Amino acid sequence: MIKSTESKIVTAAMLAIGDELLSGRTRDKNIGHLASALTLKGIDLKEVRIVSDEQDEIIAAVNAMRERHDYVFTSGGIGSTHDDITADAMAAAFKIKISHDPRAMKLLGDHYAARDMEFTTARQRMARIPDGADLISNVVSVAPGFILDNVHVMAGVPSVFQAMLEVLLPTLDGGSLMLSAAVDCAYGEGTIGDRLGEIQKNYQETSIGSYPKFDGKSYTTQIVVRSRNQDAIDHAVSDVRKMLSEIDG
Repeated sequence: MIKSTESKIVTAAMLAIGDELLSGRTRDKNIGHLASALTLKGIDLKEVRIVSDEQDEIIAAVNAMRERHDYVFTSGGIGSTHDDITADAMAAAFKIKISHDPRAMKLLGDHYAARDMEFTTARQRMARIPDGADLISNVVSVAPGFILDNVHVMAGVPSVFQAMLEVLLPTLDGGSLMLSAAVDCAYGEGTIGDRLGEIQKNYQETSIGSYPKFDGKSYTTQIVVRSRNQDAIDHAVSDVRKMLSEIDG
């Protein structure tokens, strides 16, 4: 008998913003990094969207995501150029004003002064923050991200995104960790698919995935059982191994 466990489920979504992602000029490196980091916190990344630099698209996406998930993370569009419209879009999504934040202005002003560089109007755009937002520090290039309710707005440059995420992770409320076990088998999915589906039906607390491999001569499959309940994993894996033994004859 499988012991039932109460699991704390925390979900997240990511919104990657930028025409360059959709055109292929830039290959996203932030989605995988975020997924790995959240997994270690017991947070399930359930949804990822990529949208263009269009305010209405950003607004629609973030409003849909923040209603469905505990956390939303965005990347891109908070720089100093005319097409960096994420901050304005977030202000519009939350129906609040946006202005040059005094905290961000000081951070950036001091940064450019120390480098003997002019704090231009374009650079001041990076200090435009929706009113009432909390700042996310940026140890790489100073320009901060920000937080509105459950939405975390970060830069698209991978090194900056990762630095901001490191600051955020300790503040996030994690869920129960997802556990997993892998079983390698010498058969392709066509051989095991039907019987593996029956095992999945018997263990609703688990998610059973099959991942085929081809070495140039034959197909094999790795079967991965995931759950927050170790007892459920153990029973499902036992049935998977029994299935493989029966196929072996």
